Amino acid sequence: MKKLITVTILTIFLSISFGSLAQAQDTEKDLGIGFMVGEPTGISLKSWTGGNNAFDLGLSWSFVGPYEAINIHGDYLWHNYDAFSDVDSGTLPLYYGIGGRVIFAENDAVIGARVPVGLNYLFEDSPIGLFVEVAPVLDILPSTDFHVNGGVGVRFYL
Repeated sequence: MKKLITVTILTIFLSISFGSLAQAQDTEKDLGIGFMVGEPTGISLKSWTGGNNAFDLGLSWSFVGPYEAINIHGDYLWHNYDAFSDVDSGTLPLYYGIGGRVIFAENDAVIGARVPVGLNYLFEDSPIGLFVEVAPVLDILPSTDFHVNGGVGVRFYL
């Protein structure tokens, strides 16, 4: 029964995340592809939905902690461009959001909720963006536990 619930939640989560990315791409917004280093480490995607909002997806590997396994996370982000408006060139919005993650551990899947907070430096006249992020995570299934993810990364915007 646990595996059925896990697969159902994962399917819903991925459908919403990838469906939202497809919707955002249809409106001709920028898509960023890159990598992140930290906990976890892997591939990062960001799709702007217009205005100050974006979807963020990650496919990564956890090297430390109780789950050395594949991680998938997805977040909806809000960006505040007024927080650090004195940047000489480019922009440095503070962002925060809500999302979820699934870890494919050795014997079971772990499902949790994320609350990412970070800074995203977007270079002026360049398709490159840098980010630093901290994300408290509350695991819900198969048991309740608290973790903190975090890292730095770079994305190339198409």
